Amino acid sequence: MNSAQLISFEKKIASLFNKAKIRSPIHLYSNNEKALIKIFKKIKPNDWVFCSWRSHYQCLLKGVPEKILEKEILKGKSISLCFPEYKIYSSAIVGGILPIATGVAMANKLKKKKSKVFCFLGEMTAETGIMHECLKFSINKKLPIHFIVEDNGKSVCTNTRQTWSQKKLSFENKKSKFITYYKYKLIYPHAGAGKRVQF
Repeated sequence: MNSAQLISFEKKIASLFNKAKIRSPIHLYSNNEKALIKIFKKIKPNDWVFCSWRSHYQCLLKGVPEKILEKEILKGKSISLCFPEYKIYSSAIVGGILPIATGVAMANKLKKKKSKVFCFLGEMTAETGIMHECLKFSINKKLPIHFIVEDNGKSVCTNTRQTWSQKKLSFENKKSKFITYYKYKLIYPHAGAGKRVQF
């Protein structure tokens, strides 16, 4: 799947939301298609992917067919998309997916499985205690997991750096085999598509 296809899908979901066809929150991506495609070149079909409430792109890149994904979103599951057959799970709970991803990585190591875990999170979640605990545990136990911090500069409608009174975030520009960090500018609001109610 290429950038144009990802963008086209999000535009379709935005249109459906603005036409009131989707009656629950949606969280859309934008401006990070190339970064995600690059990351997914390292993700194999047998690897696990865990995400937060913004996971449309990851689902598509993991192989979930567009029609199946759209059907689940229309059902109101945009922020909790789970497709075990494609080894991808998402959760609307801030930080809630991190210990699950860490646990799966631990299980994979104990069972000597070759699959790896990739866990996507926002930059605000990356500043929470649960992230630092999961990361420390993963590093110390040498777990087969990689965390991807996606920095769009805000959490809901709050600027992350202003919230924590820091110019540079914890994982910003740091190199680690356990973490990939990248920045992008979100076109859409935190939730919704800009024309209907903001959740």
